[in-house]
Amino acid sequence: MMDLRGKRAYADTGFRWLAIVAASLVLLILGAIAVSMTVRSWPVLGRMGLDFFTSRRWSPADKLYGALPFIWGTLFTAAIAVVISVPISLGVAMFVTQIAPRRWRMPIVYVLDLLAVVPSVVFGLWGVIVLSQHFGLGRSFMTAGIILAIMITPIITSLAREVIETTPQNEKEAALALGATKWEMIKGAVWPHSKGGLVGAVMLGLGRAMGETIAVALVIGSSLGQITLHALQPGNSMPAVIANEWGEADDLHKSALIALAVTLFVITIIINLV
Repeated sequence: MMDLRGKRAYADTGFRWLAIVAASLVLLILGAIAVSMTVRSWPVLGRMGLDFFTSRRWSPADKLYGALPFIWGTLFTAAIAVVISVPISLGVAMFVTQIAPRRWRMPIVYVLDLLAVVPSVVFGLWGVIVLSQHFGLGRSFMTAGIILAIMITPIITSLAREVIETTPQNEKEAALALGATKWEMIKGAVWPHSKGGLVGAVMLGLGRAMGETIAVALVIGSSLGQITLHALQPGNSMPAVIANEWGEADDLHKSALIALAVTLFVITIIINLV
């Protein structure tokens, strides 16, 4: 009996240290990425200072690099995507888990899972051919936001569905037994229990939207210096400009593009921490 307990104790200790090493490895990798990218971006940050984040002029020929339009474009398109996607995603998740007949649930889940694995370049080309031309949106912030909304909807829906399904069945049955309607049960039992996880699902979708590259580069318009609330105007984003300009960049230009990547990295971490 003592030998069995001793083996279990060794197994528990081994598993605990394995988990600690795995978690530490993730933090070390993130730290190494942050340090190496910051070092590579320092030439342009040392040259431009805070003007890198506040200036609107991006002119590699003149050695001037202002990231503000790209920061704005990234946040603006991601905000459009979230505003479009979140109501749809949460509505679908609620329908699948609380309302849909059982025979409908798995087909809907399969379709959403298939949507999640479509390559981003396919969404980008569809946006260029259909949204830009046939719907008259052009290559703009709105087109990019719609494409991003389509891409993050499966992510938010899948996570929201998993969170909603963790609501204890007895709480839902208790609400119904007290005479609550289906909507009152959802509002009184499901939402309070799930809201923390739903916020996390939305934040992960927002992070995905901010980091998308190819699809956005194809449809946003690649306009330099554009800061506007007019969603049908062309613009640019940090991932898109990195993808478009990296191949022809010299050393200082590459440093500026890496600084954009570091900025995106920091913004994404801040959003997830919030």
